[in-house]
Amino acid sequence: MAGVATSAIMPVAIIGGGLAGLHAARLLREARIDFRLFEARARLGGRILTVDAAGSVSTDGFDLGPSWFWPEMHPRMAALVAELGLAAFPQHDEGDILVERLPGRPPQRYRGFRQEVRSMRFAGGAGTLLRALAEGLPEGSIQLGARVTHLALDGGRVRLTVERAGNGAEAFDAAQVIAALPPRLLEASIAFAPAVEPTTQLRWRDTPTWMAPHAKFFALYDHPFWRTAGLSGMAQSTVGPLSEIHDATTASGAAALFGFFGVEADRRTAAGTAALTRASLDQLVRLFGAEAGRPTATLLMDWTAEPFTATANDRYGGAHPLPQHTPWVSGAWQDHLSLAGSEASTSDPGYLAGAIEAGARAAADTLRRLAPHPAC
Repeated sequence: MAGVATSAIMPVAIIGGGLAGLHAARLLREARIDFRLFEARARLGGRILTVDAAGSVSTDGFDLGPSWFWPEMHPRMAALVAELGLAAFPQHDEGDILVERLPGRPPQRYRGFRQEVRSMRFAGGAGTLLRALAEGLPEGSIQLGARVTHLALDGGRVRLTVERAGNGAEAFDAAQVIAALPPRLLEASIAFAPAVEPTTQLRWRDTPTWMAPHAKFFALYDHPFWRTAGLSGMAQSTVGPLSEIHDATTASGAAALFGFFGVEADRRTAAGTAALTRASLDQLVRLFGAEAGRPTATLLMDWTAEPFTATANDRYGGAHPLPQHTPWVSGAWQDHLSLAGSEASTSDPGYLAGAIEAGARAAADTLRRLAPHPAC
């Protein structure tokens, strides 16, 4: 490949440094298989992003992406959390719930209830899970700011073209590739030679990327004043702009409320961050009183604006991905490529647990292909 530096062949290349990619990397390390993980962002985590009040990545902060897991529903996830020795705590749900149904009408207050299956959060934020998985991975095995743009079959190997900002492109050869990113993003961002079969390409494109259409707003406070008023921090609204609100106070006591926007992406873009922030605070005041209008800081994360998460197709929402058991890869690529994004999970697509399951399955398939075949 003219003008592109080439490195020696490696057994496995992993594309994507989110939860699925890191879990696959950990399993490959345990199997003593060399790999290199390419992450387009300058950070690990993908849709997992824990930040402080200034919006910087933090070891004890607020989850701008997924934050909950359910041990009773997802035993594989619970086992991994226990194995890694991570601390978790239940989502705060003590107190009454507010419901806002009509503009200009006060919210209605209902007695709260404890969920049958408790939603759990990570002490320190979901980023603690990433750090635990990344700990101990071989030095130099993780490449940040490395965007894979092309995959080409070359005999019995796959050639990856990796672009680095300001440093041109590099060709990297691997025997196996694990694509640990959403199928829709894979289809939109990486060119394949030979081309992926049309039916497979369409399936990837039509699979919704969980979190990609959503945006979250956080208001941070000196103390969780709503609890003193007997409120859980949970609210539902058909008025908006936030449709669903929860207590986001951390295990270390940093107080916050957060909500999911019920406004579609194009309207969010047209409104802009300042207007959305003002409208969200006005809504919190309607629900929780004047003190809600005096936050110490606010955070707003719109995942549709993240090019390494969302595509143009993600701006219009989409249903939660459903478990699918048919192979995600076909044709010439089926012996060299495994999909490991959460959406490819056969049990829990779209959840953190789905990323764990898909990453483990992709690692197992890869190890099976790398294993020497017995002589006939």
